[in-house]
Formats: sequence, structure tokens, C-alpha cells
Amino acid sequence: MISDVTGVLLAGGKSRRMGEDKRFLLVGGQPLYARSLAILRSIFQEVRIVIAQDSPALSADVPVLRDHVPNCGTLGGIYTGLKESETAHIFVVACDMPFLNSDVIRYLVSLKSQADAVIVRLSQGVQPTHAVYSRQYLPVFEEMIRSGRLKVQDCLAHPSITVRVVECEELREIDPNGHSFLNVNTPADLETVRSLHGRLTKSHPFG
Repeated sequence: MISDVTGVLLAGGKSRRMGEDKRFLLVGGQPLYARSLAILRSIFQEVRIVIAQDSPALSADVPVLRDHVPNCGTLGGIYTGLKESETAHIFVVACDMPFLNSDVIRYLVSLKSQADAVIVRLSQGVQPTHAVYSRQYLPVFEEMIRSGRLKVQDCLAHPSITVRVVECEELREIDPNGHSFLNVNTPADLETVRSLHGRLTKSHPFG
């Protein structure tokens, strides 16, 4: 178990594009948030869930935190997770990623000493909700929140911060198809991951 990094699950609960609370949508018979939470708990000694201030309550056997600052989206969730963690680093992941890969997560965490953040860049761009952040980011997030700049990607270019970018080729042996970065934002996405889950379970057991 990793004890010097806290696992943080972002589970805001608004799900505007889905039209319903996607935290509880089932993939492989499990709610999305439960699938992600199980992976984090198998890796990290300390785990937290962050939800929006106005989202429905979430019952879990780990601490559930409401955003410190309302209406700040993903950036606010990362800030809350970092603020409430006792470790110097957190690994943040969104709850709508049903195929998290523990080997990918462990690899990203192993790079934490190289920079203030460790973030994967795929062909479609960087993945700020599957990343490692250090406490060096707290003043940067606070500055961004005060100024109303809430796009998480903007924090990566801050002059006081260093970023270790992990290119997709670097993960090819661990996650050759990039399944761990698939997420569910729309009903079409949900059907896609359910279909993929069915194909994967036919070839090998998938938790």
C-alpha cells in the first residue's frame, strides 16, 4: 500500500451531459464510483472522495468531503482534495473512468519526485483528472480561484510549477489500448464502455 500519497476520487454528482447522476450508473454490475473507489483503496492507504457542495450525499466507507469553494468545477475538487490531505502528494481521478489500471496509477505515482505534477498526455490532450499533484499547487489553485480562472489545464503553465508529462507511448506496455483513460460523459459513452466491458470479460476476468 502507498502511504505517502492520498488517493482522491472526484465525484461531483452534477452530470449535466449525462442527464442523471452518473456516479451510480452500472458497469459490470458496479456503480461507476464504486469501481473507481475499489481500485484506489487497493493502492492507497488514505483515500478521500470529493463532491460538490450542492450534490446529493454519497455514502462510502472513506471520508467524503464537500468542495471548499462552490462552483469551481474540477479545479475546485482537486483543490479540496489537496487541502484536506495530510500527504505531500495526491493522486486524483474522476469517478467516471471505469477501467482504471492500478499499474498505470502506480507508475505515475513513482514519478512524483520529478515534478510538482505528473500528467499524462494522449492524442486528445492532457488528462488532468488522472494525475498526481503536490502541495506546491495549493497557492496556484487559490490564485486561480480568486481570479475566476477555473480551467485546470491553465495551472500546468504556471511559472512556479514544474510538470512531468507522460506521453502515451510511455504507457504502451502497461495499458496498450488506453482503456484506463476512457470516461463516461454521455449515454453513448456509457453504451461504449458497457460493450467494451462485455468483450473484456469474455477474454479475461475484469474487476
